[in-house]
Order: sequence, then C-alpha cells, then structure tokens
Amino acid sequence: MRRQREYPILTVTRKAQSALEGGHPWVYDEEVLTPTEGIPNGSVVDVVSDKNRYLGTGFLSEKSKIRIRIVSRNANDSFDEAFWERRLRYAWEYRRTVMAEDINACRVVFGEADGFPGLTVDRYGELLVTQTLSIGIEKIKPMLFPLIYKVLASDGQKITGIFERNDVAIRELEGMEQNKGWFRLEGVPQPDSAITIINENGIDYEIDIENGQKTGFFLDQKYNRRAVARLAKGKRVLDCFTHTGSFALNAALGGAEHVCAVDVSETAIEMARKNAVRNGLEGRMSFMKADVLDLLPELERKGDRPYDFIILDPPAFTKSRKTVDSAMRGYKEINYRAMKLLPRGGYLATCSCSHFMPDELFRKMLKSAAHDASVELRQIEARQQAPDHPILWNVPETDYLKFYIFQIV
Repeated sequence: MRRQREYPILTVTRKAQSALEGGHPWVYDEEVLTPTEGIPNGSVVDVVSDKNRYLGTGFLSEKSKIRIRIVSRNANDSFDEAFWERRLRYAWEYRRTVMAEDINACRVVFGEADGFPGLTVDRYGELLVTQTLSIGIEKIKPMLFPLIYKVLASDGQKITGIFERNDVAIRELEGMEQNKGWFRLEGVPQPDSAITIINENGIDYEIDIENGQKTGFFLDQKYNRRAVARLAKGKRVLDCFTHTGSFALNAALGGAEHVCAVDVSETAIEMARKNAVRNGLEGRMSFMKADVLDLLPELERKGDRPYDFIILDPPAFTKSRKTVDSAMRGYKEINYRAMKLLPRGGYLATCSCSHFMPDELFRKMLKSAAHDASVELRQIEARQQAPDHPILWNVPETDYLKFYIFQIV
C-alpha cells in the first residue's frame, strides 16, 4: 500500500486472493483469516494477502456469508462524498451512452457491476426506486442517495422522489430489517403517489413502485420485448407468464393477429388487461388465468395448433445451486410442451432470468427438449439483459438473463 491507511486490515486465504486478483469482488466468511471482533458491521476494511500484499478495500458484513464486498482496488482511494459522486457520475454517463432515448426508464445503478455492492437504483420517469441489500451501502445511504439526486439533477433530469423497496428477506442475512417508504430528500417535497406512468417501446405502463414486483417493473427485458414485436406481425401469439403483459403488448403493437396473455395470478391478468386498454390494444388481445404447466399439455391434448408464436418468460425456477436440477426439469417441461404445440415454421421466444442457470446449461436443456419433441431449432437471436444491466466478465453473477428466439423446423 502506497500511503498510510486508516482502515482495519484483514488477511484472507490464498483462495480469496486468487478470486480477487481475477477480478471478483467477494470474499466469503471462511476466507477471512483475521478476527473481526470489535470492527463495526458495515465498516470499510482493507484486504491483504498472507504476504501482506494489498488486494482491495471493501465493506465488512459480519452476518453474511459474503463477508467482504470490494469497492476499490486502488490503495490511494478515500471513500468520501467526492469518491461516491465520481462513481455515480460514471454510472449515469454510461446509461446516457447506452440507453440514449430510453434514459427515462432504466436501471441507474446495478450493484457490483457499477461498484455499488448490494445497491439497485431504477428510474421510472420522475421517480427513483432503490433496493439496498448490503450493510455497507445501508450505512452510507444518507450521504449516497442525495448524491444520486444531485448527479441526475445536474444533468437536467427531473426527479421528484426516491422510494426505498427494502421489503426483501435477503436483508435479514445482512442484519437489516425489511422496510419500504419514501427517502427524505432535504428541500424536496414528498410525492403524493407511488404510482407513475412510463413509456417503453411505445407502450405506456402504470407502475406501482410501492407494491409492484421487485422495484415495480422488469426493465431488463426492454429490448427483448422489442425483438419479439419485430416478429409478431400477423402471428397468433401465446404469451406465457405474462405478468404486466409486457411481451403480449409488444407483440400486439407489432401487428400480431391476436395475442393471448396467460398468468396464474388474477392480479397480474387484471394489470395486463388495464395496460391493454390504456394502449388501445384490447381489441386484438385476450387474457387467461391459468397455470402454464397445466395449460400447455392441455392445449396439446386437444390436437389443434392455435398459436404460431409462443413466448416463455417464467419466473426464476432456481435461486440457488442446490435446486438447479429441478429447475432444469421445469424449464425443459415448458419448452418441450411449447415446441410440441407449435406448428412447423412457428416461433418460440424463451428465457431464464436465474444466474444459477448458466447459458451452457440452458442451451443443453433446449437441445434436449427439441430432441424429445422431434423438432429442430433454427436460431434467430440470442440475447441477454438490456445494457443498463451491464455484465462484468469477471463477475458471473451479473450475467443472468438468457433469451433465445427460434423458428421450429
């Protein structure tokens, strides 16, 4: 280290050293060799090898299996407001470049991929929604959140409020309580409502940032929805796991002959129906409350082929490595059934949003499903999450969304 440091120094194992030198930002609990008693939870700590070589600086999390989250590998950094403001401006300028005209509804901060471990910040028009999943970020958010407002305001972006969606169980693994509500910005009146309207791909959506899933909407599929719209003209489309109806609406706007949107949740179906009416697309859409795992084989048993384009956008079937095998069976079942249901020349859009299901496993599953369905897959596109959810090659956890479009031949 090039200068005197003020932070506690923790020595880590050679396994952790190898991971850090390879660019990964996490140190696990069993990899910390130095006792951490007396160091406040969420503190900034320096990490060194067993030969006292500086490896990085990060937040200590006493209650998490991820014991240290690295935020810098520069021994000259000081973690003051200027440091965090520079990093926020860098993240915002990146979105400015890669999202262009779509900057009004995008992810502003994507955790480790932007150097803010455990922090998500999404923008929905004039509202920002945050989710804080690490104790280190929790401790600095009274300084950090006003900086986010400052950075966007200095670029002419109108932001009227910041809403915290910390109602997730994973916070408890960090020793934090669950909560949600408005973050108080000095001099900025609290918004009257947590409901707003955004426009994505020419479609208006009503977003409930207080009660909607995640932070209110799934922004990562933005351009995958656009890819579906390009192929939908004249097609009879079945959108499975429709949620807010986003893929179905894009297909309808793209000129589909008819779109049937399916979800097991009555609330989701009602939301999708309202979005169709809001955009004047209800005339070419229908809505069905059904379990997709039951619906697809039922349609197959009937013997006809009412759809020539099927979209599969299921929730994550696995959220840990322990359940990957059962997830593979679930993914294969719905893809096999869709392939059997589609006519030759039909189209299939299919995806997985779990980083525990790596691309090679997902591709293996699709090949197996196609073999069992006695069809061949002609790949049209292989896609990932939108670029406001950047992928760091040294951090595989940031690479989570797999999206494929095929023709069935």
